[in-house]
Formats: sequence, C-alpha cells, structure tokens
Amino acid sequence: MASTLIDSAIFQGIFSSDEMRQVWSDENRTQKYLDIEAALARVQGRLGLIPQEAADEIASHCRVEQIDMALLRRQTERIGYPVLGVVSQLGALCRDRLGEYCHWGATTQDITDTATVLQIREGLALVEADLAAISAALARHAKAHRDTPMIGRSNLQQAVPVTFGYKMAGLLSAIERHRQRLAQLKARVLVAEFAGAAGTLASLQTGAMATQAGLCAELDLAQPLIAWHTLRDNIAEVGTFLGLVGGTLGKLSMDVKLMMQTEVGEVYEPYAHGRGSSSTMPQKRNPISSCYIHAAVSVVRQHAAALMDAMIADHERSTGPWEIEWIVLPEAFCLMAGALKQSRFVLEGLEVDAQAMRRNIELTQGLVMSEAVMMGLGPHLGREAAHDLVYDLCREAVSTQRPLLDLLAAHPEISRHLDRPALARLLDPANYLGQSGVMVDRVLASLG
Repeated sequence: MASTLIDSAIFQGIFSSDEMRQVWSDENRTQKYLDIEAALARVQGRLGLIPQEAADEIASHCRVEQIDMALLRRQTERIGYPVLGVVSQLGALCRDRLGEYCHWGATTQDITDTATVLQIREGLALVEADLAAISAALARHAKAHRDTPMIGRSNLQQAVPVTFGYKMAGLLSAIERHRQRLAQLKARVLVAEFAGAAGTLASLQTGAMATQAGLCAELDLAQPLIAWHTLRDNIAEVGTFLGLVGGTLGKLSMDVKLMMQTEVGEVYEPYAHGRGSSSTMPQKRNPISSCYIHAAVSVVRQHAAALMDAMIADHERSTGPWEIEWIVLPEAFCLMAGALKQSRFVLEGLEVDAQAMRRNIELTQGLVMSEAVMMGLGPHLGREAAHDLVYDLCREAVSTQRPLLDLLAAHPEISRHLDRPALARLLDPANYLGQSGVMVDRVLASLG
C-alpha cells in the first residue's frame, strides 16, 4: 500500500527512479546494517577482541534474506530503532551463543549513521552519473548553437540578442560547478561513525582506535577525527548540495516552460504521442517534464532546510533532531533522482526552433537593437545625446508601428553620420552578440 508519489505504482517512475528508490529501501538500509556488523566482527576477530569463530559465524549470517522484516517492524515499533532488532535477530541466527559478540563496543547511532553514509555514497553515485549526462547534453547544445541568435530577456521583456548556445553554456557552467562540489564534499561526508555511547569509545578498553580504523578500511570510508553523533554539518551539506542542484534544474525547467509558450515557441520538450496533451484542448503541448522538475526541486529545497534544523542537536546524543534526517534525506534523494531523470529527458531530446528564435528577435522591428544603435551613434553625438535621441525614436516606432530602421534613416541628425546600410548593420542581431561565442568556447574548453 503506497501512500507517497515516490512509492506510488503510478507516479514512482515520474518523481523518482527505481535505482534511487532501491538505495533508500528498507532492504538496502537493513543490508547496510548487516554489512557494518559483519565488517566490525571481521576486524575485531583479526584483532583478537572477539573469538575468530564468533566473527566468522556472525559474518556468515549478515544477509538481509535471513532477517524477518515483519518481526523487525514490530521490534522497531517497540524499541524505537531498527538496529537493535537487527542485532537481536542476527544474534539468534548464530550457533552456540556466538552471536553475543555481535555489535561489540558499538552503539545504535554508530551503525545507523554509518549505514546512512553508505547509502549516501550510493545515492551520490547515481546523482553523479546523471549530472555527467546532463553536462554532455548541454555541451552538445552549446556547441551546436554557439552562433544561433535568440533574444535575451530581462524582467520577461525582450532585452538584447544572445545565442542559444550561450544560454546552454550558462547552465552547463552551473552543472560543472555542482560536479566540482560533489567531488569536494565526498572527503567530508564519506566518513564512518564508530564511537560508542557518548563518542569516546570507552566500551572498548583495548583496540578501540584499531577497531575504528579497521572498520573504516573494511567499508572504504574515511576514519573520523572525533565522533560526529551530534555534529551533523556533513549530512546537512549533502542536503544543501541537492538543493543547489535542484535550483539549477529548476532554472532549466523555468526557461523551457517559458520558451514553450505558444507565443514564443523557441524550444520544445521531446515529442511523444499524447505526451502533454489536454483532455479538452487537442492542440496543446504542455511542458510536462519541466512541471515535474519544478515540483520536485521545490520540495528538495525545503528538505535541505530541514536538514539544517537537524544540526541543532543537544549534547552528545540528541533527542529528536536526528530523526529529521530519517524522514527527509531519503525523500530528498529520491525526488532529486526524478528531477535529474526528467532533466536528462528534456535536454537529450530537446527540439530547438532557430527560425522561431529569429522571428522573435524581429518581432519588435528593430527595437531590441536600440542599444546597438545608441552605442554606434555615441562616438558621433555623445552617449547621452544618442541615448535620448534613440529613446524618442523608439517611442515613435511603437506609436506609429513603423520599423526603427526607417525612422533612424530619415532623421537628419543621424543620417549625416550613418547611412541606411550602416544603420542596417547596427540593427542586425548577428552583429551584436558580444562575446557570446567566446564565452561558450571558454565553458566548453573547461570541460577538459
């Protein structure tokens, strides 16, 4: 019985992905508990802290298939945490009471936090792969449309020409920064937790630090300098990272939605029969994926804030803020997987209409080139005088519905300096793209 969109048999493929849902599933989380218990037993067996026979017996049963999940639910509801239930069942599976050496010197939060880090590692690997694919798609568009003129917009008004490649390269630069952030945060986040009741490892009178080091090595995680039971900046950083990625994907979805408007029609999400159609308006082609992206990333950003709330923990072991992470971290990852999947779908099949882009530039009959004209007249009239003159002619062009070129060419103060062909060159969008191409090239070159 599913009650959320992430687990819905209908919506799960839209708002998440099967791979990410598996990462945060009960089965995978429980297997992570078992992986840690097995690693701990192996290390302590090698160190002679527990009998090698016990270590071997414990490790042999650390498979989620041997855990009664229905019983684990009842145990968790009674105890409040699932780890003790797992340890109890694991101990019962072992022969000759060897299971009593399970969980030796550990505390519930050690296992829970380390399992979460292992899940985060798997989740980030999926995010990393999607970001790489999105980067590649953006790079293809940036290269293909390096010199494709389109109108740049400011406050939803036509501003000056840019290129579609420039727009794509801007998004690409942001995605590349996210990939850098991801590489950088791993050293801070992929750190195990094994510190005992209050973080001092007092439960192990001998071999404490050797056990911690060995456990981290077994799990391929970094060893903490000190316990982080109630110092949760690492987990909050993951949430913040997801929120930042979501912000960029939201920006992408917003621009696609606006560019898909009937009156604009510059790009379209990939076509599939019936996709985005209306139950009453057959002509419609709605920006479906962009709507899903927008919704998902909005929730992820709220979850990032919740993870910051979880940082405000009391003393050495907290009373509640920790559980915030249990609620929001899986959902943040799952929703982000959905947003990334939809973004890949949009970008990898994006339909670009260069003719519509040119048509929209020409919609104002030259008005969007007024800055170019002003700058062209500046050396002859002075910048301020040129601004005021072009401003007045723009107002006249609007009121009379005449092309700006006609009014410029007919004005005696302008025609004495620039003839009609020279003015036409100033009004050609292809001649006023600034350093768009150079900037596109710089972003593409940075990819290595």
